[in-house]
Amino acid sequence: MPMNLIHRRICSSAKWASMVARVLPGWLARHDLGDDVLEIGPGFGATTQVLLDVVPKLTLLEIDPASAALLRTKFGGRADVREGSGAEMPFDAGRFSAVVCFTMLHHVPTAALQDAIFAEAARVLRPGGTFCGTDSQLSFGFRLLHLGDTMNVLDAGSLPARLENAGFEQVSVQTRPKRRVEFSAVKPG
Repeated sequence: MPMNLIHRRICSSAKWASMVARVLPGWLARHDLGDDVLEIGPGFGATTQVLLDVVPKLTLLEIDPASAALLRTKFGGRADVREGSGAEMPFDAGRFSAVVCFTMLHHVPTAALQDAIFAEAARVLRPGGTFCGTDSQLSFGFRLLHLGDTMNVLDAGSLPARLENAGFEQVSVQTRPKRRVEFSAVKPG
């Protein structure tokens, strides 16, 4: 979804990639992702770079054509890059061991489309597979960063019920310092 120039510069910067490389491995270590992982909305690929070091097989689904082309250039030999919407995934049911998304759900313009992404994640997961990710929460600085962007912040309070309605169990939603929400859920086996 649309991002303003400042937001694009930050998310494509070496400083952002360095922060992700420092923080994400510890978070990933708490989750069993299995052998075939789908990342929804990788954007400029900072999280993808980390995932490539910890998962055997990685598929990327990116809605923005320019970002998908960039990802193919950066990771084409190491990840399967597909252009498309997380709300209408071009994958067979039960294919992936895990589905992940990081700091992208707030760019989905409506709660209904976010819910469609949750339902699609459940559909493409194997029984017992994990759907997990992180996203930002509202703050003054976050709102300023998103001037001219799509910004539809997740409500951490309603997220557990939304994930359960999409077909997940063992749902965990935690709000963290620095205005971040983390979630994980499992497709019933």
